[in-house]
Amino acid sequence: MKKGYKQLVDEASAQITTYSVAEAQAKLTDPHVQFIDIRDVRELEREGIVPGAFHAPRGMIEFWIDPDSPYFKPVFGERKEFIFFCAAGWRSALTTKTVQDMGLENVAHIDGGFSAWKAAGAPVATKPAKNESK
Repeated sequence: MKKGYKQLVDEASAQITTYSVAEAQAKLTDPHVQFIDIRDVRELEREGIVPGAFHAPRGMIEFWIDPDSPYFKPVFGERKEFIFFCAAGWRSALTTKTVQDMGLENVAHIDGGFSAWKAAGAPVATKPAKNESK
């Protein structure tokens, strides 16, 4: 293997903005910030969600962000800061680097992901039965 996931995550982390849970939580009610949950829907159902986060599965992120894609989601056209997170911060580090490379500006991710968020006692809600993402 030329590069394992650890090296890829380390390389991405060196080029992106990373927030601690406390720093991210301070931005939770900021109307100019959008939290983006890239976890699988089963993770949301099992672990809970960050209130107000938009769910964008990792497998679709490039297609949902690109305005030229037939799958583009308007939320990504808004002038906001986007804070990505996954379960542990690995997928979100790679995602943040990818979307930054695509030209999405003002992006960051949460160190330790949702696991760290939950462990810190930050707000968690139950995923609604029907996907009610923005």
